[in-house]
Amino acid sequence: MKELLRTTWAYKTMRKGVSRATLVLFSDEKYLRPLLKLCAKAFFGAKEGSRTARLIEAEQYADCLFFPEEGGKLTVDMCARMLEESMLRPVEGARRLFVLDGFQNATALVQNKLLKLLEEPPEGTYFLLGATREYSVLPTVLSRVSVISENPFPDEAVEAALARMYPGRQVHEAAVACGGKLSVAESLLAGGGEDFLLAERFLLGEDRELLCRSLGEKKNGQAFLSALKLVLWDAMLIAICLEQFAVRPTEATKKIAAEMPAAASMAAMDLVTKAERDISLNANISQCALALGISIDKEKETWQKLLR
Repeated sequence: MKELLRTTWAYKTMRKGVSRATLVLFSDEKYLRPLLKLCAKAFFGAKEGSRTARLIEAEQYADCLFFPEEGGKLTVDMCARMLEESMLRPVEGARRLFVLDGFQNATALVQNKLLKLLEEPPEGTYFLLGATREYSVLPTVLSRVSVISENPFPDEAVEAALARMYPGRQVHEAAVACGGKLSVAESLLAGGGEDFLLAERFLLGEDRELLCRSLGEKKNGQAFLSALKLVLWDAMLIAICLEQFAVRPTEATKKIAAEMPAAASMAAMDLVTKAERDISLNANISQCALALGISIDKEKETWQKLLR
C-alpha cells in the first residue's frame, strides 16, 4: 500500500519542499491519513524505519501534530489549540508541521477560524491539509493554500498493489472496477464477487426493492456502484460487438447487453457517477439506489424506442 502511495504527487512534492500551507485532495478516504503520514515523513526527511518515521506513524513526533484524532472531526477548540501550539518553537528541528485530516468534514466556522493562521503562519510553522473533495473546502481557504489534486490510480498500479497485499488472490476484476481507489478494490475483493452479482441482478430488475434495502447495510455502497459501472461498461462493449475486450462477459451481462442499447449503458454510467456524488454527500444509500434504478430503466426505454 505504501509503495502505491509513494507514487502520488503529494508525496513527491513533500520530498522536494512545500509552501507554508498545502492541501492534498485525495478521494480515497480510507487511505487519506496514511498518505498524509507518508507526506509528513517526506517533509522531515525521515527514512522508513527511522526513529522520526516511527514516531510520525504513531502520531507522537513532537514537531508533527495531527488533528483531529483518527475518526474524529475538526472543532473550534482544536483551532484554538493549533494557534497556541504554532507560537511555540520546534522541539527537535527548525520546523513544525500541523497535519489536518478529513478537512472535507470541517464546518465553515472551523475553516474560517483557520484562515488567518493559514495565510500568515508563524516562522517555521507549516500546514498540511487533507480532503477527499474540493467542493467542501471554502474558496477563502483554497486561496490561501497550495493545492495538490491527486488523480485516481491507474488500474495497473492498483492491481500491482493488490497482488502485493493479497498474494494468490485473483485481483484483476477488483482493480479494473474500483475507479482507481484502493479501498474500493479491497471491498470488492472482500465481497468475493458478490457486488458484481448484485449489480447484474440490479440491472436485470430482479428483486430490486429488496436489493436496494439490503444496500443500506453496507458502509457506503461504493463497491456496489463501482461493480455496477463495470457491468455497464462490459454490457456496452458486448452490445457493440467488442465482447473480447469485456472484463467479465458473464451470461447475465450478455442478457443485459441484449436488453440495453450501448448508448443507454453509457448514459447509465453517468447516472451512477451522480449517485456516487450524492452518497458522498450523505444521501440515503437505499433510496439513492432505488432512484438510480428507475432512472436507468427510463434511459433504457428511451433508447429502445429511438432505435426501433
